Amino acid sequence: MSDELDFSSVTFLAESISTRKLSSVEVTSAFLKRIDEVNPALNAVVQLAADRALDEAGAADRALARGESHGALHGVPMTIKDSFDTAGVISTGGTKGRIAFVPERDATVVARLREAGAILMGKTNTPELTLSYDTNNLIYGRTNNPYDLGRSPGGSSGGAVAILAAGGTPFDIGSDYGGSIRLPSHCCGTAGIKPTSGRVPRTGHIFPFGGVLDSFQQIGPLARFVDDLAYLLPILSGPDGIDPMIVPVPLRDPKAVDIGALRVAFHTDNGILTPTPETAETVRAAARALEGAGAHVEETRPTGIEATYEIITGLWSADGGASTRRLLGEAGTEETSLDVGSADQAYSAGERDALHHRWDSFRSSMLAFLEDWDVILSPVSASPALTHGESMGPGLTRYSYTMTYNLTGWPAAVVRGGTSPDELPIGVQVIAHPWREDVALAVAGHLEDALGGFRRPAL
Repeated sequence: MSDELDFSSVTFLAESISTRKLSSVEVTSAFLKRIDEVNPALNAVVQLAADRALDEAGAADRALARGESHGALHGVPMTIKDSFDTAGVISTGGTKGRIAFVPERDATVVARLREAGAILMGKTNTPELTLSYDTNNLIYGRTNNPYDLGRSPGGSSGGAVAILAAGGTPFDIGSDYGGSIRLPSHCCGTAGIKPTSGRVPRTGHIFPFGGVLDSFQQIGPLARFVDDLAYLLPILSGPDGIDPMIVPVPLRDPKAVDIGALRVAFHTDNGILTPTPETAETVRAAARALEGAGAHVEETRPTGIEATYEIITGLWSADGGASTRRLLGEAGTEETSLDVGSADQAYSAGERDALHHRWDSFRSSMLAFLEDWDVILSPVSASPALTHGESMGPGLTRYSYTMTYNLTGWPAAVVRGGTSPDELPIGVQVIAHPWREDVALAVAGHLEDALGGFRRPAL
């Protein structure tokens, strides 16, 4: 039974606990046991709250026995990326200045999950301040990919997806500033969604809201199954009265989306870096699956998308590292793994103005492209998971496929669609109009059914 529980969906666990077919203690114990089994090889869970979790699970079972339910996640265990504050549990954000920091309050998304009845089992590894495509830091070290321990799980939500793929948690929460939900989901064969900019509060996250690049970063759920993303997203969404950029736009139901009525554009090459043949074929297979469902499908890509990498790297470096140095200072970090740049590298006022004008023109051009399409399919990255040390080496252009949609702020989901010759997962990126997470999730769910979705690693 334990092995069956380890890879169960969130929706199955929530229903089974609420109807008392399973106890929260039974479920939580199974996941904690699985963490003990696989984490020594993965180094994905960096703080455990096992005793607290079991106490809360017992309390959840007693509440149900009295006829009381705390919400949609009553008694369901979870892990949380270490970039989010968790009351009473060390929350480092991967930076040494917070090596013993214990928050008094939960981040907004954590508070909402706990209010819905979820139980925190532990924290998952993240690179320092989440600013890397690999999951490694000076406190906890590196996290390994469960499909190949010599490879990276991606970053920055690498710890979350590694333990998720290995059956150590039913779900986690990621943050995405350049691909940090989507790339790890691709590398580890799980599902994730970066919602529309302004959907989910960043309050209590190590890289907070605010600044000229505020719209880059979104918070979203990570799970093995697309239905679980749709189940979790409403719990996370909506204003919290603190993050000033969150908009009260209602979520729509993915089940109401007619796949056969959609207009789908796909591309296998963004003009920046050509992906591996298997990656391109995975996207084509996804396009064929939608065409087979009646959707209008055409191979085309937005004009100007090839400017993505130049624009986003310019925006990231324009302040000469000032924002990163400020965050390190606020954390009390003196020794860092980050290349923070220097003030003399900052752009002039004129250079910044030109760059922001180019960014706005890019976003406008992308919106014009969407006039003719409901969905865009593309690779998540130019290659499957890389070996340790490659992820942050030369060639960050491979991540330009996700960077595009941090520039636009549009919702983008990832689901496993194929397998490399090395038996590594290959994901497909599903992009929709602003505020149409329902469309992205409906398409991702269809592809999950058509192409197979999540597959257990041999670990």
